[in-house]
Amino acid sequence: MADPNLVDFYSRVARFERARSSGYGFDAAGTLGRSAFAKPARKRRSFLPMLALVIGCGLLLKGTIYHSVGAASYQDRVDALLKGEGFDRLGGWLMQPDAVTLYISGKIEDGLIYLHKAARKSV
Repeated sequence: MADPNLVDFYSRVARFERARSSGYGFDAAGTLGRSAFAKPARKRRSFLPMLALVIGCGLLLKGTIYHSVGAASYQDRVDALLKGEGFDRLGGWLMQPDAVTLYISGKIEDGLIYLHKAARKSV
């Protein structure tokens, strides 16, 4: 004759195994398991700071390109883009030198002059 406690034990084990195979977990009473820690709610972020970062990086890149290729070469390339078709025109419109681009290019030039003078003083 089977022990009723043993039958009860095996039925509980079977129930836990079915639940575990379905993806459920088991936390014993008085223990700290996964369910004791709540997942932090995902914060909804605004897209404006990310948009500002992308625009700022684009302007820095544009100012760096303007400084590295020179004003005349840069304008020739922009003019060639503006004469193109499709997305070339959009690229030409976006890459036109503006006040921010010229300011960044000037600051890069000032920084390079300062570094050059500092290097000469240290020698």
